[in-house]
Amino acid sequence: MKNTLNISPGKIIILNGPSSSGKTTLALALQKQLEIPFIRFSFDLFLDHKALPSEQIKNGTFSWDAMRPSLFRGIHQCIPALATAGNNIIFDHIIETKTWLQELVSLVSELDVFFVGLHCSLPELERREIQRGDRRRGEAQLDFQTVHRITSYDLELNSENPLEENVNLLIQAWEERKHPSALDRMIQEIKVQE
Repeated sequence: MKNTLNISPGKIIILNGPSSSGKTTLALALQKQLEIPFIRFSFDLFLDHKALPSEQIKNGTFSWDAMRPSLFRGIHQCIPALATAGNNIIFDHIIETKTWLQELVSLVSELDVFFVGLHCSLPELERREIQRGDRRRGEAQLDFQTVHRITSYDLELNSENPLEENVNLLIQAWEERKHPSALDRMIQEIKVQE
């Protein structure tokens, strides 16, 4: 995405992990501790603020399967748009497919991006999923089997560890980020596959 206003682009931290792995909890805690302002962005914002025509999706008037690809394409396009406008972003996401990963990598390839994998054991994911009550049963297991298999990371954390410990580890690793980054490695992998 071209920056024509000479605004310094924002930095991006992508938190990737299964449903119920604690991404939002980590993102909110991280946002409070970072020394520069970050905006948290997530698909959950669409759900929490009733942005979707949920009633029509539930009653079958609108097909979620038909709507889903363009919605997530748009969400992915929001990240570089926000960053190139000068915003720092914490993107709390579930990168479900290789296509999504390639799309996202392509969109943010010119930006400062730090990829974090958030892990959690399957029994704990399933316990949280039941406790939350706002997720379809089985989402966590499906994500657990796929989400971390396609993505490279700059840092990997376990959400069963204390939150403050994870926040401190993330901030330290982000401040000391090294190159080649996970984004650099994934860009190279995509070029090799083309």
